[in-house]
Amino acid sequence: MSAIASLFFFTWKALLVAVFLWWISGSLGIGMGYHRLLTHRGYKTPKWIEYFLTICATLTLEGGPIFWVATHRIHHQFTDRDGDPHSPRDGKWWSHMGWILIGKSMHHDTTTLARYVPDLAKDKFHLWTTKYHYLPMIVLGLALLAMGGLPLLLWGIFTRTVIGLHATWLVNSVTHIWGSRRFSTRDTSTNNWFVALLTFGEGWHNNHHAHPTSSRHGLKWYEIDMNWYGIWALKMLGLAQQIKTVRLSTAMSVAN
Repeated sequence: MSAIASLFFFTWKALLVAVFLWWISGSLGIGMGYHRLLTHRGYKTPKWIEYFLTICATLTLEGGPIFWVATHRIHHQFTDRDGDPHSPRDGKWWSHMGWILIGKSMHHDTTTLARYVPDLAKDKFHLWTTKYHYLPMIVLGLALLAMGGLPLLLWGIFTRTVIGLHATWLVNSVTHIWGSRRFSTRDTSTNNWFVALLTFGEGWHNNHHAHPTSSRHGLKWYEIDMNWYGIWALKMLGLAQQIKTVRLSTAMSVAN
């Protein structure tokens, strides 16, 4: 309802703030942080960068790092089979958001999930952030309200969060239903350019499932992958090392 209410409080400033925070939370946070760094360890960064990206990810309201990473690792272990938390084979609506509303994975405690993330479970920061993942969003909301009143609060928090959530969920649903398949993986993953645009590069999902540890998902020049560009920028600044990538020619030869 608050996202709908934001339509009556539109300002260009509020829209620009929302877009900027969408990039901060969705690209720096989910794509570069939770997904390619914490889940698949596609590259390494100093701890302060890792923690910064983690805080950015909490601004999506997609849960703390232990929950998010464990759920995604389970998805890769059981992709489109029994045990996958959000496969379209259990229904399109289920894969998009049904699993979040009534799925069993939402009721796992931190101890259960920690089995899938032993690396994060040893880190006090990630344990604390998982427990109190909502606090950065509250602080951000109060800051936006103080700086710009209701327009900034509604657009920067509610509208931006709703759009960001559905964009992420499209990776779970749409990219396992519609799109092209470059690699013959054992699952139904596809490459979907529209989802890739909405998620800063996460929509090149077939590429990702074929080579999950690669920090680069867009393998062709026209496959826009903002998350990869961010990782490359960190590398240029000396803030990212041991970056795992795969060349398309090599990837195709391996697939064949």
